[in-house]
Amino acid sequence: MKIVVQCLEKIPAGPVHANEPKKVLPRKEQIYTRMEELIHDFMLINFGVNPPVGEVYHAVEASKGELGFYIQSRGEGHPWRLKIRSPSFMNLQSTSLLVEGGMISDIVAVLGSLDPVMGEADK
Repeated sequence: MKIVVQCLEKIPAGPVHANEPKKVLPRKEQIYTRMEELIHDFMLINFGVNPPVGEVYHAVEASKGELGFYIQSRGEGHPWRLKIRSPSFMNLQSTSLLVEGGMISDIVAVLGSLDPVMGEADK
């Protein structure tokens, strides 16, 4: 709680909405009153943000393990290549090692202990 209070005290006063019309959606009041903001909104919605050319991998800790995204960009509004590393798909790879030396009926208990989400493991 003390850390949250410290953060709130150190946040500078003023607006928190970035004024980057080509990267952040403008506020609705501006879209309805200014033609330029309406055009920026239209371009962002239909073509996306133009990220820099390159590649990035970002992982977050999910409830079942690491959820990772690998993105390659050519500078267009959509990724040139996108790969998702889902936790359940990776966790199921260990099934053969976990059932080694066991019986066929043990597979049910092993899979239950992994608790996979089959919707993300259907690669």
